[in-house]
Amino acid sequence: MVDVDPEHTPSSDEPTSDASDKPSKKKKKGNFWKELPVLILVAFGLAIGIQVFLGRVYMIPSESMEATLHGCTDCYGDRVLVDKVTYRFREPAPGDVIVFRGPPAWQNDFLTEEPGNPISQGLSWLGSLIGLPSANEEDFVKRVIAVGGQTVKCCDDQNRVLVDGKPLDEPYKHYDEGSEAVQESFEELKIPEGKLFVLGDNRNHSCDSRCQGQGGLNGLVPVDDVIGKARVIVLPPSRWGGVSDHNPQVVSMGAPGWQDTVPMGVGIVAAWPLLLLGRRLRDRIRR
Repeated sequence: MVDVDPEHTPSSDEPTSDASDKPSKKKKKGNFWKELPVLILVAFGLAIGIQVFLGRVYMIPSESMEATLHGCTDCYGDRVLVDKVTYRFREPAPGDVIVFRGPPAWQNDFLTEEPGNPISQGLSWLGSLIGLPSANEEDFVKRVIAVGGQTVKCCDDQNRVLVDGKPLDEPYKHYDEGSEAVQESFEELKIPEGKLFVLGDNRNHSCDSRCQGQGGLNGLVPVDDVIGKARVIVLPPSRWGGVSDHNPQVVSMGAPGWQDTVPMGVGIVAAWPLLLLGRRLRDRIRR
């Protein structure tokens, strides 16, 4: 008979049972599945918060902003990231490419039919997270040409748009192949405060402030209807890059170009609190 010392403890070289490890492994696996729904809810909450307060991806469905933004039916429509922070600190400026809600007098030819059941509506909402157009979403993208207090007219003897009597510098202006490189003229118009005069870069293939609502005051966009500033082309990968915001009035009127970088910097700083909040929530869940 072999005596066993009750106080004897096995050395590190002696085999030990892993039975005690199994419950902890099961516990970790169980915790993961319990935490997964919470992680999904937090992810959706952050996605909604970012889209409402910081930025959102929009799809460009028309050719009116060619060649700055592609939206033709024969190619892959650009998805652009729209910054919603900048205009909390300043109003839209000449040269900005903006996304805005269509005023009552404006018509959108790219509306889709509203989904008829909750599942389709949910899928439509999920699609909007990656830039697919939502049904009945009357949003437009154009470039700001003139702001409140300015007078706009077309054109001078070189076929240039005039703001306050001075010609604009518009390197982004585009004409479809085979069409005449002459933009359609329009009558002089004084822009009221709080309104914007916008044009498409594809100058003769865009219904904008010149023709929406039959032009004039009805074609202007209220500043309050502006959703944000188009910053970056995120899809397709071959088109990755920033969106031109060349101020057409810089050369003719000497507007300072550095001022546009200030709000963007402030916007980046303002985005940090939300990012830190998301990190803290994630760390708390992991505990």
